[in-house]
Amino acid sequence: MSMSVTPSVSQARIPSTHAVTGVRTEHADPTCWVATSRPRVSWRSVATGSDWTQSAADVRLVGDDAVIETVRLEGPASIFVAWPFAHALPEREARWIQVRTADADGIWSDWSVPLEARSAALELGRWQANPIASGTGAGIFRRELALRGPVRRATLYAAAQGVYQVSINGVDVDDHVLKPGWSSYDLRLPYETTDVTPLMAAGANVIGIRLAGGWYSERYNRHAHDEPTWGDTPSVACLLVVEYEDGTSEDIVTDGSWRTSHGEIVHTGIYVGESVDARLEPHGWPSPGFDDADWIFAVETEWQATPTPRIGPPVRAIEELPAVSAHVSPAGATILDFGQNIAGRLRVRVRAPRDTVLTLQHAEVLEHGELALRPLRAATATDTYVHDGVDRVWEPEFTFHGFRYASIDGLPGGTNPADVTAVVLHSEMTRTGWFDCSEPLVTKLHENVVWSMRDNFLHLPTDCPQRDERQGWTGDIQVFAPTAATLFDVGGFLASWLTDLRLEQEERGTVSFIVPDIVKRPRPPAAAWGDAATVVPSVLYERLGDAGVLADQFESMKGWVEQIRAAAGESRLWRGGFQFGDWLDPDSPPDDPSAAKVPAEIVATAYYAKSAGLVARAARTLGDEASERHYAALAEEVRSAWTDEYVDAAAGRVRSDAATAYALAIVFDLVQGDERVALAQRLVELLDESDYRVLTGFVGTPLLADALTSTGHDDAAARLLLQTECPSWLYPVRMGATTVWERWDSMLPDGTINPGEMTSFNHYALGAVADWLHRVVAGLSADAPGYSRIRVAPRPLAGLHRATSVIDTPYGSASVGWAETPDGSLRVEAEVPANTTAVVDLPGADEFAVGSGRHSWTIVDARGDPAEPIGVADRVGNLSS
Repeated sequence: MSMSVTPSVSQARIPSTHAVTGVRTEHADPTCWVATSRPRVSWRSVATGSDWTQSAADVRLVGDDAVIETVRLEGPASIFVAWPFAHALPEREARWIQVRTADADGIWSDWSVPLEARSAALELGRWQANPIASGTGAGIFRRELALRGPVRRATLYAAAQGVYQVSINGVDVDDHVLKPGWSSYDLRLPYETTDVTPLMAAGANVIGIRLAGGWYSERYNRHAHDEPTWGDTPSVACLLVVEYEDGTSEDIVTDGSWRTSHGEIVHTGIYVGESVDARLEPHGWPSPGFDDADWIFAVETEWQATPTPRIGPPVRAIEELPAVSAHVSPAGATILDFGQNIAGRLRVRVRAPRDTVLTLQHAEVLEHGELALRPLRAATATDTYVHDGVDRVWEPEFTFHGFRYASIDGLPGGTNPADVTAVVLHSEMTRTGWFDCSEPLVTKLHENVVWSMRDNFLHLPTDCPQRDERQGWTGDIQVFAPTAATLFDVGGFLASWLTDLRLEQEERGTVSFIVPDIVKRPRPPAAAWGDAATVVPSVLYERLGDAGVLADQFESMKGWVEQIRAAAGESRLWRGGFQFGDWLDPDSPPDDPSAAKVPAEIVATAYYAKSAGLVARAARTLGDEASERHYAALAEEVRSAWTDEYVDAAAGRVRSDAATAYALAIVFDLVQGDERVALAQRLVELLDESDYRVLTGFVGTPLLADALTSTGHDDAAARLLLQTECPSWLYPVRMGATTVWERWDSMLPDGTINPGEMTSFNHYALGAVADWLHRVVAGLSADAPGYSRIRVAPRPLAGLHRATSVIDTPYGSASVGWAETPDGSLRVEAEVPANTTAVVDLPGADEFAVGSGRHSWTIVDARGDPAEPIGVADRVGNLSS
């Protein structure tokens, strides 16, 4: 079979005009603050023509009234460019960055719109604020101050072991939620930096703080009597730097002179929910003139870690959902349906007599018409509110829940759905990936994956947002990281989480199952979970072009592989010890999710080979030739040991004969040549025997479709993808799911919930297939770090008639779409961003390269009979533009 390629006009270079857009420092952040005084700079170019490349760039630093410095950079580099200026960003003062670029003909663009940048980094030793606590858990704090003159600038730095919000004169300093989030409190405390100049008033001012325990004082491990991992008493510290017009300044810090009281929050927790008695609110407390004489003095405390600037994005209220329906349950409760499983909380308009008590309960699904509360385990996820008689809108502040359904008990006359809103909470990330195809169930699957990611990216990547867990499981994000980096810009978010992984690993000598680690002691190494240490940084480099994260995490990456090497010994086979294995294999019993068809040692040694190879690749990127040779040789030794021990070459099988073993062998490149062909064929046979139902758990599932399409078994992949019976990706969709389930059968066909003790309806791990939808089905992937070179390689599957992927890459929007035409041919269209190129691999054609711009190709049936329907295998013939 052969195809000819004729360039269209769009593939010939056309002169263009161009402009610079999307200038940013470090990772995208909705604020102007950056965690370092010498941040990396990125920008994009947009061009009207084709084949546009950057030949040079001018970058300039601007002060209040003048250009401070201009630097010319030769070449095409435009993402994560090292700070080019001699002048660093000063503390607190605004600077603006502008970029202009030259094309291949030396024609320059205009200067970009200025980007404001401020350094959140404090000078060493500048953090002098003392942490303060109320001594009673949740509390409120206040401090009055009088400004001594006109204010030029006021900057607030604040951190907490717990969750907090700061107000000045009764106005919250920002709209961030549950800040500063969850970190390894004894090793790292992020602080928020906020320009509060507009909130400062002449004369008397009041700084108010609302504080609760949040994750810091949560009782994990499902039992209320468990001791909190970090401590019972939350604490907060603030440093307010006030700079006056006369050139002087003063620091206002938290200390024992601040006043504190309990406020209206009676109790609050991440798992149990929040209890508020509005009758207890000391009205006017955050404003000047309030009498706090009966308040007590705050208690000064100490922190082990010195606060450092926030790296990841803040959490905000991102979206609001009205109730789409309401019904009265068999037990008589009015249950509201918000149409979407979310992480968030309810906002309720309360019009009721004083002393009215509202009880809010939350659940992901209904069982027999009632809220299904059993999957929550010990997380009661219940908010209560005692009304003070004043009509108001109330929303709990220091908790969140995972839910689609909710009931509100206690309102006189019942619940009016119009008075209730579901508030969606998650870290503020820019959406970058969209997928659509002709099969609505597959498109819905993709959107369910997006929602599960949104619901579980709340300060850190959690497993689920609803039950008594909500923790940063390393195995879940390890398998999901490529999908996450496709759907959203997660650079800052995951770099922040990786910092905690690295710090905990350095202190305890191992990568924990959970980060932050609620056990706080060394754990045994576990394959696929601990491998997050190597996989997640590698994904951020591959998808975002961020070599800096590889440099930051390189010792961590090596440390993980060295720990495996010690466990495996000279045999290079990682056997024994604790392993999760192919967690939640569909054949595992409800009460034993680790009982998989594939032996855990097969998974462990395969990941050993993969991680050693990733360290070698990282070393090559970082210019460490000795480490590259060492770990490349180790990876080959482990690969060889794996095949020698587990592959029966004569029979063309892996000795465990489990689908996950075959997927690992193929996708991790453990086998080549005839062995690879034979193992792929056996994988297809296993799937055929199961009527193309999924045979794999957390480890095997993200690899399964790739194992098929990378070995030419597209039809088998199509049948697997489009299967709607359990276990399959589309079974939950057919059952009405709006997020990805933890178990293939979290809900049984009759509407009852899986009898297992561990069941969630919002886990993203099994949704890792969404990355394959983009890369293979639609055919858009990164062929070089950061999408500097794009791969256009659609693989139209039987049963689909069109598919499109759009990805907002670091260089700009890229897209690939294909569709069957009425005459039976296949039309492929692609958009390649400026300053990048693409490798094009179309069905039946040799690879070829194109530059930036819009491109389209038509694949014509070789039989010359376009009226006759053709299958995927027949889409060959002449390629015309």
